[in-house]
Formats: sequence, structure tokens, C-alpha cells
Amino acid sequence: MSAPLLVVDEVSKSFAEIHALHEVSLTIHQGDIVGLVGSNGAGKTTLLRLLSGVYRPSSGSVHLGDGKSISTARHAIGVVPENTGLYSRLTAWENIRYHARMQGIDDDEAWKRTLYFSRYLGMEDSLQRHTKGFSRGMRQKTALLRALAHAPKVLLLDEPTAGLDVTSARTVRELVKQLGEEGGTVIYSTHQLAEAERVCNRIIIIHNGEVRADGTPQELLNITGQPNLEEAYVALTSDVARERMEDSKPLKGVAKWWRSFFTPRLPKGVDEDE
Repeated sequence: MSAPLLVVDEVSKSFAEIHALHEVSLTIHQGDIVGLVGSNGAGKTTLLRLLSGVYRPSSGSVHLGDGKSISTARHAIGVVPENTGLYSRLTAWENIRYHARMQGIDDDEAWKRTLYFSRYLGMEDSLQRHTKGFSRGMRQKTALLRALAHAPKVLLLDEPTAGLDVTSARTVRELVKQLGEEGGTVIYSTHQLAEAERVCNRIIIIHNGEVRADGTPQELLNITGQPNLEEAYVALTSDVARERMEDSKPLKGVAKWWRSFFTPRLPKGVDEDE
């Protein structure tokens, strides 16, 4: 087995009284295509944010294989969030180039990588188009190219095919498979077990903030004694899933004013994804 690329060591994460993750330990190696599977509210996105350095653990540590804290080595991680966060007034290439420059990557090198992967995604002819008129699938593909432009060691994908049409979803899955065949490392968060089985060589099931199983699809079947992965998943997550916490209370008085003061209004015609 290759040396570890990314290590999660007994990590817990809490938000006040909400315990999002509890003592999670994982080791990610080069070439792993990991399906992070769980229901809404299981802790998948919290874990991805810890892996990308956006969150810091309440306890435990997240670090690269060489011991460097992930918070000081974010250049090693490529992230495709569920909300792509593209600047709609920029072209696809300008979005990608802007991100690559922030990572210290030369424009020529970023363009070579972008062009290489854009051919897999069918985006080569759209790189000079403004993203404002892009479909969700095209925005998702642009976000993938942006995440790959600086040659990250690990690619984190948060529900990468959610809301995509069949063709776009298939294209994204094929790119992930291609990355795996080329020795890339991907953590693929999804609540679709069948999708994880189709794409990934390793599946981690997370439920109520805990890792319930970690192994190949066949190992998960062996652990549970079930005939298929759906039955294995049900057996491993039979306790009631916690509700997803949402900040649904309306703001009042000073709190409402304070929020509006620090939340700028979007100009007319600006896409919300910008």
C-alpha cells in the first residue's frame, strides 16, 4: 500500500450543542477513489470542510501524510462544492485562471491542464464563454476544471452529480474513473449508494456523525453478511437518523438589522451563484 496522503486522526466537530462528527479516523492513500456515503445531515459536508481546511476540528487533527496540517497546505486539495461559486461575469477560463493564480500556478501550466481535462468533459469549445448563461451541468464541469487546474493531490467532490441530467452526470463519473486510472485520489461525497458503487473502489458509510464502515464494496458485504450494498447500508444505519439542523428561526430587532447591514444586496442581473 502507498504512503498516506491525508490522515484524519480521531476528529470531532461540534457547533455549540450540536455534535456533527464524533472521533472520526481515516487514512486516504494515493489512488483511492472514496465514496463518502450517508443521508442528509450525516456529517459528510462537515467532514469535507474539515478535509479542505475550511473548518478546524474541535478535537483531533487533519494533516497530510508528511505531517503538515491541512490548514497550512490547502494547495494540496482541490474542492468542488455543491454550490459552484462561479463569477458569472467571467468566462469559464477566467474563473479557472483566477483560482489557479491564487494557488501560484503559471497561466500556461493551468491552461494545459484545463485543456486536457476539458476534452474529457466536452467543455473545450465553452472555455471562452461567460458562465452567466451556463446550465447547471456546465457550471459543475467548470468547477471541476477549476479544482483540477493546480494539480491537487486530493480532489474533494460534494454531491458532484446532484441536479445534473443523465448525460452530464455520466460525464462527471467517467472523469472521476479516469482520474483513478491515472493514479489520482478522489473523495466523492454522495447520498446515492448506487453511484458510489459504480465509481468508487472504497466506500465509507457515515451515519449520525460516525463512521459505520470503511472498505471495498465486497468487504462491506462480508462485514454485514448481506447480499447487496443497499441491504448492507440499511444494516449499518438501522438506528434513527438525526434531523438535519437548519437555522430557521427568523431574526428580530437588532439581529435583523445587523445581518442586513453586513449582507450586501446583489445588483440587478447578477446571478446568485456569483
